[in-house]
Amino acid sequence: MSSVILSSAYLAPVQYFSKLYAASAVVEERAEHYVKQTYRNRCVIAAPSGPQALTIPTERTGAKTLMRDVRISEHGNWRHLHWHALTTAYEASPFFEYYADDFRPFYERPSHKYLCEFNADMRDMVLDLLDLHPQISLTEHYADAEALGLADLREAIRPKHPAEDEHFVAKPYYQVFASRHGFLPNLSIVDLLFNMGPETRLVLRDCCV
Repeated sequence: MSSVILSSAYLAPVQYFSKLYAASAVVEERAEHYVKQTYRNRCVIAAPSGPQALTIPTERTGAKTLMRDVRISEHGNWRHLHWHALTTAYEASPFFEYYADDFRPFYERPSHKYLCEFNADMRDMVLDLLDLHPQISLTEHYADAEALGLADLREAIRPKHPAEDEHFVAKPYYQVFASRHGFLPNLSIVDLLFNMGPETRLVLRDCCV
């Protein structure tokens, strides 16, 4: 796959990680304007009642706040709520106990001021667990993807009205609550990781077309 440019994302969906698996190089855009209600500060997991969005609260930002300047808000005890939701959703999954200690520290105490840094450290932790090591660089100025020869996916991977992606297909895999809800495609990478463990790499490979 060609080099791609992606937005920052909180525990990004399988589609996003399939790009990290397949791309020859990855650029993360940090000089774009922050957009609410996107994967930049939310992920979607498979809860007992169905899909559940987990949203990181941010400090009040202006309409043209750059992504790299968006600060995490510590109001609302969100870390405890997210960890409780992850535990409730995945404690019965095959690999939650195996990986829980890697994720727990992110939710036990404030560790990052900026959203993009929190997202990046969680992404890198997941990549390490999968023994994936893509070449990732960061933008200082808003990138001209076409001029740089990058596949522009900054707005293509999003919760609402996702763009068509001819290089991604959601391959079914085991999910704890599939008997209740059927297979739920393109959830957060944690859904795939906690359910499939080391086989996550194989699923990511099969999602790339």
